[in-house]
Amino acid sequence: MNNQTGKRLFKYALHAKNTFILALVMLAIGVAAELAGPFLARAMIDDHMLAIEKPFYETASSSKETVSYDGRSFKRSDRFAPEEARGPEVRVLQVGRSFVLVEAAIPEVSGERSFKDGVLTLSHQGEVQEYPAVRLDSAGIFAFYKPEIPGILNLISWYMVFLAISILMEFGKTYWLQSSANKVIRKLRIDVYAHIQKLPVHFFDNLPAGKVVSRVTNDTEAVKDLFIAVLANFFSGIINMIGVYIALFILDVRLGLVCLFVVPILYAWIVLYRKFATKYNTIIRSRLSEINAIINESIQGMSIIRIFRRQKQTREEFENLNNDYMSHSNKMLNLNAFTSHNLVNVIRSLAFAVVLWYFGSAQLSGAGIISLGVLYAFVDVLGRLFQPMTGMVNQLAALDSSMVSAGRVFKLMEEPGEDVTDGSMPRYRGNVEFKDVSFAYKEDFVLKNISFEAKQGQTVALVGHTGSGKSSIINLLFRFYDPQKGTITIDGKPVKELPKQWIRQHMGIVLQDPYLFTGTIASNVSLGDERITRETIQKALDDVGATRILSHLPKGIDEPVVEKGSTLSAGERQLISFARALAFDPAILILDEATANIDTETEALIQSALEVLKRGRTTFIIAHRLSTIRSADQILVLHRGQIVESGTHEELLALGGRYYKMYRLQSGGADPAPSVAVASVHPAVNQG
Repeated sequence: MNNQTGKRLFKYALHAKNTFILALVMLAIGVAAELAGPFLARAMIDDHMLAIEKPFYETASSSKETVSYDGRSFKRSDRFAPEEARGPEVRVLQVGRSFVLVEAAIPEVSGERSFKDGVLTLSHQGEVQEYPAVRLDSAGIFAFYKPEIPGILNLISWYMVFLAISILMEFGKTYWLQSSANKVIRKLRIDVYAHIQKLPVHFFDNLPAGKVVSRVTNDTEAVKDLFIAVLANFFSGIINMIGVYIALFILDVRLGLVCLFVVPILYAWIVLYRKFATKYNTIIRSRLSEINAIINESIQGMSIIRIFRRQKQTREEFENLNNDYMSHSNKMLNLNAFTSHNLVNVIRSLAFAVVLWYFGSAQLSGAGIISLGVLYAFVDVLGRLFQPMTGMVNQLAALDSSMVSAGRVFKLMEEPGEDVTDGSMPRYRGNVEFKDVSFAYKEDFVLKNISFEAKQGQTVALVGHTGSGKSSIINLLFRFYDPQKGTITIDGKPVKELPKQWIRQHMGIVLQDPYLFTGTIASNVSLGDERITRETIQKALDDVGATRILSHLPKGIDEPVVEKGSTLSAGERQLISFARALAFDPAILILDEATANIDTETEALIQSALEVLKRGRTTFIIAHRLSTIRSADQILVLHRGQIVESGTHEELLALGGRYYKMYRLQSGGADPAPSVAVASVHPAVNQG
């Protein structure tokens, strides 16, 4: 067991320590009540069933402990009061299936017995003794057993009481243990999900969503099994074994010492098992995550898979992963079969053989090391030792799988996250300045010495071919990443000195491929923010022209939206995303080719609304269709991470450089003219 993982699981268990402690107390009481059974059985055998072989004396008194036989009264020797008078001694001994009455004092009753022709013969260690005896009929036997019946019934009553306590404690233990486990897993899942929210954006660039989902669902569910099944069995097993060993030593110290060999065997067994199981389970959990990832990816890209007829290749990829998962699962099955509870049965049989050989043979030979009642109770208790041991062994697979899963969950939680700072900052004006900014995702710089200034209310357009650095500038502005060189300021304050959440609070973005959440149109605009009223939602939709476009929906802004808005057209999703950004009234608005998926008529509607909405806020536009940025206050032309040209639309056309060539290419090769209408610009070429 990984010590670090075990310590962290223990800390989580402390969140439900009260119910855990209650469950363990009930478990201990239940074990004690259950182990009372063999002691009651011992008392029943030694003090009542076999006790009639103790000496009896004739007595003149009469009570419920007195035996009435053949017109005389007898009482067992251990039931006489110290001052009570005793008459002649008699003995009742069992010979085979019969009982005989001997009217004589017998010093030693151990050894072999035989009865013939009214003579009882006792052989012990080579000595033979003979006594005249009378065979007892059923009435005579019952007469001597009758005083024992109340004691036997009393012990049976106590056994039923302890059985009821055991059943009640078992129910309470199971309920509270599972309740505690549910509390722990709830806390663990909340913490994992909260940590995912803190992880930097670049973390998700390298880890498929399916693997993250697997950590939060499958792995935490396996940890739940640890607290419910494994913890229950191991705690129950340990407490049971402790209770059993206490009972064994109470019954007979020598018997207890003989059975101590089970403990090191069990410990070595668990250590050896986990050495192999951990290796297999690590691969199994990893493959399960990969299976979830490929399923998630396939479902999201199902249309592409079918269009390009990739069903066979996708299925083969899935089958390869699934086969590898099955292969290692079978290895675990082989390991479990090899180390199953059958081995417990072997150890149990060995323990019984040793005990019965050493102590049972001595008892039968007449050595009389222990009483038959003790031997019976011991065998009963010893059987109970292997019940929890079997339960623990059967949970070894779940234990190791849970520990591996817990390790994966904690590994995710160890990923450095972004600190969440409470509070907020006043809405800033939105003056943005980049000073000699250079940035690299890994080793090669994708931005080199970028410098520009965007003043409040200005619109800055970023254009360039794919990979030129447009999106990287926006990523730095949102502080998804921080530059290696240079500084970025908002209203003169370096962004590194401001909490990321505060900066983003006054930013809005519309992506080329908008993302909608399950809910309604209204909830996708407000994102559940109580500050955004229905009036604000409706106004935002009106301002972007969405009201007319979405008027065909039966429930209006309360129309249900399924995951990713798949029931809406691309243009409708874009308009909702646009309204979302505007509803938050950002100081800085980023449009990442926001009108790419909107038809020309809708684009013209949005362009007219934008002229009003952009007032008072700084707007950054990542543009592929250069027709959408003709009115920008500043156009930055990027090439290989550098700003190669900057200026207004007219200035850049007059310059005749890279922007001129891009615009001419999108215009179908015609020479651009200032009077070119927006609608006449051909958007056929996407420059990335």
